[in-house]
Amino acid sequence: MKTFNLFLISFIFATTLTFAQSNDEQEIRRLEKHWTELLDKGDTTSLLKIWSKDYVVNNPNGEIVTPEKIVLLMKNSHKFPKVERIIEKITFNQNIAIVMGKELQQPTNLTTNLEEWIPRRFTNVWIRSEIGWHLTARQSSEVIRK
Repeated sequence: MKTFNLFLISFIFATTLTFAQSNDEQEIRRLEKHWTELLDKGDTTSLLKIWSKDYVVNNPNGEIVTPEKIVLLMKNSHKFPKVERIIEKITFNQNIAIVMGKELQQPTNLTTNLEEWIPRRFTNVWIRSEIGWHLTARQSSEVIRK
């Protein structure tokens, strides 16, 4: 009887943990899509709510930029190219979510032909606080085509 009870408690605990992580994964996937849409719209007010105050980006040009620089660019009419992001892996470690995958960036000629878009690899790091998930760091590098 004790063995059965122990098994039942362990099963419930494991199921609860799996379900919670599944909810976190769904939320991170939603946020990944949402912040990309906000960037496309140029909605700096909403982006500043999603980015942590210490958000930092190592961009494909090899520059390290902060929200202040990104917002200044956007307020000076800079339009970031559209990006199609394909999440390949989300890893959780306590209150940290690490998102990795590939993305395709629309080239300057604005073609809609995805075959011509620029391939990149990315890593996004999200941290959960008491008020929710915030994008804290991002790295993106262009993939050299052979």
